[in-house]
Amino acid sequence: MADPGKENTKRDEGQVWTGLSCRILRVDLSTGQVSREVRDERYYRKWLGGSGLIADILLKELPQGTDPLGPHNKLVFALSPITGTSVYASGRNGVGGKSPLSGGIALCQVGEYWGAELKKAGYDVLVVEGKADKPVYLSIQDDEISIRDANALWGLRTKETQAAIRAELGDERARIAMIGPGGENQVLFACIMNGPFDAAGRGGLGAVMGSKNLKAIAVRGSGRPQVFDREGVRAINSWLVDKHWKEFWLQRVLVEYGTGGPEMEGMEAVGHLPVNNWKGAPFPGIKNIHGGAIKERLGVGMEGCFGCPLRCKKKLKSGAPYYIDEAYGGPEYEGMCSLGSNCGVDDVEALAKANEVCNANSLDVISTGTTISFAMECFERGILTLEDTGGLELRFGHGPALVECCELIAKREGIGALLAEGSRRAAAKIGRGADALSVEVKGVHPGMHEPRRLPAFALGFMVNPNGADHCANVHDDLFATEDGMKDFKSLGFYDTLPFEDIGPRKVALFKVGHIREFLNDCLLLCHLAFVGVNYKVPAEIISKVTGWEVEAAELIRTSERVLTAARLFNVREGLTADDDLLPPRFFEPKTEGPYVPGLDPEKMEKAKKYYYTLMGWDEQGVPLPERVEDLGIYD
Repeated sequence: MADPGKENTKRDEGQVWTGLSCRILRVDLSTGQVSREVRDERYYRKWLGGSGLIADILLKELPQGTDPLGPHNKLVFALSPITGTSVYASGRNGVGGKSPLSGGIALCQVGEYWGAELKKAGYDVLVVEGKADKPVYLSIQDDEISIRDANALWGLRTKETQAAIRAELGDERARIAMIGPGGENQVLFACIMNGPFDAAGRGGLGAVMGSKNLKAIAVRGSGRPQVFDREGVRAINSWLVDKHWKEFWLQRVLVEYGTGGPEMEGMEAVGHLPVNNWKGAPFPGIKNIHGGAIKERLGVGMEGCFGCPLRCKKKLKSGAPYYIDEAYGGPEYEGMCSLGSNCGVDDVEALAKANEVCNANSLDVISTGTTISFAMECFERGILTLEDTGGLELRFGHGPALVECCELIAKREGIGALLAEGSRRAAAKIGRGADALSVEVKGVHPGMHEPRRLPAFALGFMVNPNGADHCANVHDDLFATEDGMKDFKSLGFYDTLPFEDIGPRKVALFKVGHIREFLNDCLLLCHLAFVGVNYKVPAEIISKVTGWEVEAAELIRTSERVLTAARLFNVREGLTADDDLLPPRFFEPKTEGPYVPGLDPEKMEKAKKYYYTLMGWDEQGVPLPERVEDLGIYD
């Protein structure tokens, strides 16, 4: 590897390095200042990448009490040593900042090619600070960094934004991270889009980008990141294709339907599918909107991310009445549920159009759909009226109202101005018992997996630092079978546990599984491509890429360090154990459709406290000073 202490003001074209460039690029939009800094490999080994680098930078650099939509918040884009290398499914990048939804940390991961291009440009981290006095976009072409006028781009949707920037730069291969009107209007759950259909979705970072008057970041690099052990990486890639992906059912579904295939009909039959704002009800219409039905009715092909043979992203197209544009992709599982079943909508074209509106306007589909489903229940209960909605019949199952409401949220017009705040804030403004209908944790709406059937997964919703995270989480069915438990035996866990259990052994299992999944967010390995792998595989990958001799124990400790740093950030910003709380709905049984009992609040509270103990945190979830020193967080 090139000497990490040697800085180049201009990178040589075609420069080669192994895994890391060890360089951080900083851009201050208030002053226009561009700076670079070099940190040694020890720093990157300690924090790895993605969520690790983001948590460290935000904890150390962001002043306490920073306004999430003020100029002092920072947007941190972080890669890992694996990003942009020859390892399959290595195209992801992390994004983080202080969340306008939760007031705590927001940690996102996103695919496409943008992260790989930033690595080729010679950077591991981009930190955006300050606020421009007018709309701008940032252009990164190796070490040629420029802040450009974006007045003509302000108001454009993501497809048009990407086309306009590429035309201005004269480069159709430039990769664009951007916001649409939803981010410009600071919808609190706006996301950052890599291209027109890959989203850094959770926590409202698109609103943070809009608050900085930053429309987009265009990246193009000429470098060639290499790996330490090329043959070793080839062997790992071969194992992924020839064994892991062939044997694991989900990967077989992904290449055919993307996320959310015909198996969603079985999920509906057992009550696992979110329906009607998580109330539950029979939803036979799932047969019209799962991945198989979407492919048959609207499908025109599949796309994928950098370096990944799994082409799991749908492309859809249709004519009247909605005229769906294939450039915006199609709904993945989370969108099928949040905009579909959870809103009671089984019109596949209305669902696809609502998904397109979200991608075009940079709105998180999970929060958009969940907030609209909340409003639909309020409307059906008489808490919201036609006068409140501007004449829009926001009832479950009404596809045209779903599409129109997505547009109104992006514009912050009519009822959309209220819903753009997210369901927690909207409920507080509405009153009249609406708060009992808001389904979120720390203001962040949950991924579309039924926690009443999965108490350990529900615990993950509670304790994840960035709210109800479904990715850095563990499904209880993993612990219920001998096959699922095989990778935990090397960690000292031997016995299966039933779904409904949430005792100390299940919590201990959850903890080691949780930090394993959180590790993906640091290494930026695709959760779907690597689902079901043990700690050994990530350790082998990072060793083959960097030349470090990494084993599972080091990665476990690293994940604990990152989770604890994120927790310290949240504690400093005023979040407490009382914020690690599930919404009332999840303690209620599902009585319509397949019966599902509600979670036991006392058992969940005990599980939470035991998780704190295992993490080295006190009863209020505050990391103990000894644990902070032990992990070397402030070294």
